[in-house]
Amino acid sequence: MATEVFMPKAGMDMHEGTIIRWLASVGDEVREGDPLLEIETDKVTMEVEAPADGTLLVKYFGDGAVVPVVTVIGYVGEKGESVPDAPRMAGGKARADAEASLLRSEERESDSEYEFDAAVIGGGPAGYIAALEAARLGASVILFEEKKLGGTCTNVGCIPTKTYVQTAHDLERILKAKERGIAIPEGRVRVDLQAAKDYKDMVCTRMRRGVEGLLQKAGVKVVPENASLIGPHTVRAGQQTFRAENIVLCGGSSPARLGIEGSGLEGVIDSDAVLDLAEIPKELTIIGGGVIGCEMASVYSRFGSKVTIVELQSRLLPTFDEDISRFIEESFSANGIRIMTDRKIERFKKGAEGVVTVLSDGTEVASECVLVSVGRRPNLSALGVMADKIECERGKIMVDEYCRTSVPNIYACGDVTNRGTLAHAAMKMGRAAAQTICGRPKEVNLKRAPLCLYAIPEAAAIGMTEREAARRGEIMTGRFPFYANGRAACAGAPEGFVKVIADKAYGEILGVHICGGMATELIVEAKTLMDMEVTVYEVADIMHPHPTYSEAFMEACSDAIGECLHMPAR
Repeated sequence: MATEVFMPKAGMDMHEGTIIRWLASVGDEVREGDPLLEIETDKVTMEVEAPADGTLLVKYFGDGAVVPVVTVIGYVGEKGESVPDAPRMAGGKARADAEASLLRSEERESDSEYEFDAAVIGGGPAGYIAALEAARLGASVILFEEKKLGGTCTNVGCIPTKTYVQTAHDLERILKAKERGIAIPEGRVRVDLQAAKDYKDMVCTRMRRGVEGLLQKAGVKVVPENASLIGPHTVRAGQQTFRAENIVLCGGSSPARLGIEGSGLEGVIDSDAVLDLAEIPKELTIIGGGVIGCEMASVYSRFGSKVTIVELQSRLLPTFDEDISRFIEESFSANGIRIMTDRKIERFKKGAEGVVTVLSDGTEVASECVLVSVGRRPNLSALGVMADKIECERGKIMVDEYCRTSVPNIYACGDVTNRGTLAHAAMKMGRAAAQTICGRPKEVNLKRAPLCLYAIPEAAAIGMTEREAARRGEIMTGRFPFYANGRAACAGAPEGFVKVIADKAYGEILGVHICGGMATELIVEAKTLMDMEVTVYEVADIMHPHPTYSEAFMEACSDAIGECLHMPAR
């Protein structure tokens, strides 16, 4: 018998929802839990999942339709199975469950004691850090994670992508080894993608098991179920409910989709799927020239793909300083990566050997595979019945400097919030929320969160860009190239530079931008000294060991004040 797909009732005050877009077509095979469509309420955007394995048999409403809650919008069942001709109110167990969970939530809130001091929904960097810190401070903690502990970062984000980037780095070093007197037989260096993938998976598994072990030793109860709120203190996970004095929402995010024609074609993949490709594509088109797009361009161009990047804005990496964007574009072009900026995607269509990307100006780019890398969407499904009680803006939960939401005992951290989408920022937020819950209020300051690009070459930034700083007042800038740095010369990595921006009146460091070897490591010194309010004059006077990459930061500061001795005077 076919299973109903219906518009969920996500809150007591929710009466209707808008279908943003269907993610599956009639006739598509789906598995239970697969996202079928995206809906929007007056508070949040969320996905409706397939209720069972089978075929999507019918869609009663199209994109943009406004549908009353608990109305059947489609059916999943066996191919060819008969279904009603028109939509109706959902019935049976589905409707009963939806209504009962809401009707009982108020009763559950009033007649039972708290089982835990803190319940954390989501086991990514924000969630597991919040759980560990709360447990360290003596709280009883339960954590819910439907998929894999470690979240996006450990499983399909930071860790696997950087493992692939390191493999690409190693390959490039081998190919350049003959310059250093190391003989390499011609034509015998290649990438075994399956072996590279196995190594990447091993690293992810090791990191994930590390998180599991830490939570176990800390006494955190881990529940491997999808969880959502059925009240301000009550979490429903599977068929069970749990009560906690405080809730921490750390649902993370998922890759954003392009709602254009052809997005569901075979060969159009997201940043999760690109990490599990079985073969290196001959041609790879990357939609989006941000951090993820540039990192994957570095990887697959070294692996052997002919890579094209299509970016809507006028330059790659639009959040970075313009000098870094320009340097990365020049480096990519020199390594055979085709860059197309100021281009809008019109649609995708099936090609002779893959997918054709059609741009708004009529240009067509054919490739075996298309990676859509246009950002990430917060996962707010855990809000449940509290969706209309917790303040959200533009699909993100609003939190204060202690990570508190508009509901006093509910906190939110990481990608689901309005305060940033970086793993290191999420960890700081998780820890701050836990400390506040445990009676040690801790503000989280994310104003100087380092921005890192693990491409080839690397880039890292902190503080203001030159354009932003110039709007503030009179500035001075310093720049030092790695080709003049002894350690970079020894390593055969002369590409790149360090750029420092400082306030001219007092020497306050306003921004540091690094492109080249060790950039993501060097940025830590800049952050530390900026947090300590050390001036550009003082950095120029700090003794740095020689030869090290770190000298380039000191030299850039010296250049800003006109005292750099390893570059000709300006």
